[in-house]
Amino acid sequence: MTTLLKRKRTVTPLATGVRFTRDMLYVRLADGREVGAPLEWFPRLRKATAAQRGNWRLIGRGVGIHWEDVDEDISVEAILAQ
Repeated sequence: MTTLLKRKRTVTPLATGVRFTRDMLYVRLADGREVGAPLEWFPRLRKATAAQRGNWRLIGRGVGIHWEDVDEDISVEAILAQ
């Protein structure tokens, strides 16, 4: 008897964009989802100005996001794990 095992394909979630509201951080993902997290979880971003929040770049081809002005790095997986 032969048993075939299906391997679960692991896809790393990648960010494509970022936006903010007064109290939330939203991250757009390559698969079309948008996930949000309260700014309370990220004190540096909560205290940052709108200009500082707007100065972000993707790191690791979208594995994470970096804000140079406030020295903050957030991984997509960390947001999804919450």
